[in-house]
Amino acid sequence: MSPVRRALPADAAEVLRLRQVMIDSLAAPAPSPGSADWHAESLPGLRRRLAEPDGDFGAFVVDRPERPGTLAALAVGTVEYRIGRAGNPLGTVGFVFSVATDPDARRRGHARACMDALLEWFRERGVRQVHLTASAEAEPLYASLGFRPKPDPLMELLL
Repeated sequence: MSPVRRALPADAAEVLRLRQVMIDSLAAPAPSPGSADWHAESLPGLRRRLAEPDGDFGAFVVDRPERPGTLAALAVGTVEYRIGRAGNPLGTVGFVFSVATDPDARRRGHARACMDALLEWFRERGVRQVHLTASAEAEPLYASLGFRPKPDPLMELLL
């Protein structure tokens, strides 16, 4: 397995490609009109975030040595601030929102290695609580890393 590394601005298009792999693997509704251009619209902002090594956005990747310039897997997350409380007085919360592995590169430990690096990155930033939403296929990986299911009264408003 290739080593895990922090994603760089030059990786932005590949990060978006793998994010699309993750999105496509979920039972999501059909895309809304005009959503085909989301990669192009997202690319500049993603490049800026990847260029901030001390920012609150972390992306960890595994390269495909047999295909230079392409990625096999990624894990991406952010550090958010919420008012502190018992158990998390600093109010720092990590959120994992994109973990993906190319279908032909699965079952090799890439996602686990990327998650290990992302969790270490969270620890270095004082994060004591990490949230994610797991697909049924990914639940065993997250459970093995110590994540537990939690009832979530999540609501959403699209603006």
